[in-house]
Amino acid sequence: MRIRISDDTTESEAEAIAEALATHFEDDVILVVDSGEEIGSATYDGDEREAAERRADDLGPTEREESLIEEIEEILEGGPEKYKEQLPEQGKLFVRDRVDLWFGDDFLFEDGTFAEFDSDDQLPADGLITGAAEFEGRDLHFMANDYTVKRGSMASKGVEKFLRMQQRALKTGRPVLYLMDSSGGRIDQQTGFFANREGIGKYYYNHSMLSGRVPQICVLYGPSIAGAAYTPVFADFTVMVRGMSAMAIASPRMVEMVTGEEISLEDLGGPDVHAQYSGSADLVADDEEHARELVAKLIGYLPDNADEDPPQTSGAAPKLSPEGIDAVVPQEPNKGYDMFDVIDRVVDAGSTLELRPEYGKEIITSFARIDGRPIGIVANQPNHRAGAIFPDAAEKAAQFIWTCDAYNIPLLYLCDTPGFMAGSGVEKEGILEQGKKMIYATSSATVPKQSVVVRKAYGAGIYAMSGPAYDPESTLGLPSGEIAIMGPEAAINAVYARKLSEIDDEEERAKREQELREEYREDIDIHRMASEVVIDEIVPPSDLREELSNRFAFYETVEKDLPDKKHGTIL
Repeated sequence: MRIRISDDTTESEAEAIAEALATHFEDDVILVVDSGEEIGSATYDGDEREAAERRADDLGPTEREESLIEEIEEILEGGPEKYKEQLPEQGKLFVRDRVDLWFGDDFLFEDGTFAEFDSDDQLPADGLITGAAEFEGRDLHFMANDYTVKRGSMASKGVEKFLRMQQRALKTGRPVLYLMDSSGGRIDQQTGFFANREGIGKYYYNHSMLSGRVPQICVLYGPSIAGAAYTPVFADFTVMVRGMSAMAIASPRMVEMVTGEEISLEDLGGPDVHAQYSGSADLVADDEEHARELVAKLIGYLPDNADEDPPQTSGAAPKLSPEGIDAVVPQEPNKGYDMFDVIDRVVDAGSTLELRPEYGKEIITSFARIDGRPIGIVANQPNHRAGAIFPDAAEKAAQFIWTCDAYNIPLLYLCDTPGFMAGSGVEKEGILEQGKKMIYATSSATVPKQSVVVRKAYGAGIYAMSGPAYDPESTLGLPSGEIAIMGPEAAINAVYARKLSEIDDEEERAKREQELREEYREDIDIHRMASEVVIDEIVPPSDLREELSNRFAFYETVEKDLPDKKHGTIL
């Protein structure tokens, strides 16, 4: 700016005035006299001004603050060094390094760092880190046990931190990540936390309140015994790390005391036990880095809470061409094939994440995407036990359906099953009990559902796989599809066994048997079902991906109401 000043102003006075005005107006200044002659000027330099102000107020951390920083740094070192030295032998990271692996610069803040600061024992943070972080672009709450502090055991202050973290998650509606490495409750201090109203038992109450409200994901890094084993099983998703994690209701020593059984921790509750037999492990990681990778993929299918929709991506072409679908599905109902050969031709390449793959193998439960839209897949696996539904598979499917419905993830059923398995063995294992849970979950799910009869849909299998009576948005059939009370062989045996036995000539009997079989298959063929409008459409297999994409997009806003009641009694 140009400013006129008196003609009798000296040059030195003009320079001083210009500097003062430039600083005041935060602009460049030129001073002129009445004749228009420039007599002085100054350039505004904000950085120089701020630097000057800082120099004028050159205050740094006080001794008091430096002392606090030293205290925090000491707490962050964790428990005794001898315990930290044992971690590499177990393939483990120190908990602070683990948190850094997960969040790095996206770590936001920590609560309760000074818990048990005044303790006579060395209990930094009381062996538990709780706080908030950004993970894969998502804000979440987290906790992580410090195994160097009393083997990650829990006592009153750590319990208080754990409970506060859960309760805050209920307020914020953000996911919770449990990085578990705990030996359980600190037995010598149990009077301070075990049976209290706000004690360790409140964990599981809070888990129950959070269930279906926000996603809860637990990663196990060590042995979780007794009470500590309930957090992973209450979580929506549990990841175990091979070679270091285990969970059991009691330790091997306690098991031997109670039952006399001698068993290792690995055989009692290692990853293979819970991945193959109990079904409590959704995923098994090879190491710490792999565990993070699995959770990073998993959370990409989940919303922050039950009020939101799952995040969508731009989508991708399938791994294999949809044009090959019909070629991989045999026409013979008893011939095995891998259902993933169909799935890989329908969903976006690289988008599948199968949960509990070693448990109840005759049913596939997997997340995936179609054109970027997250879906949950429930598919029979003809490669395993012909795709018949056993009790463990029914339980797995029910849980998966229930979880997808809680978090607004649409469901795709790919049906190719002879139905629920029969026999004394499965009756003892609760086939009816587990089967009803699967049917109940399918019946109660309010998310959009698409059901595809890929090949056989026999018996109550069509019910469990969201057939026409179970309110799917569509029931589609491929040309290989069949819907019937039972398969041709069983039906002919049930209805015509006596008449066929009366035919003495073997050749004639075989001919009649073949005729009956063909007549029966005509009656249950997918074309008959479409003719009678049992199903909505027969889809050329090459068009299945596009058909499903269009239908999921069209029905994504559908809302379904359940009868007014407190809750059902099945699950």
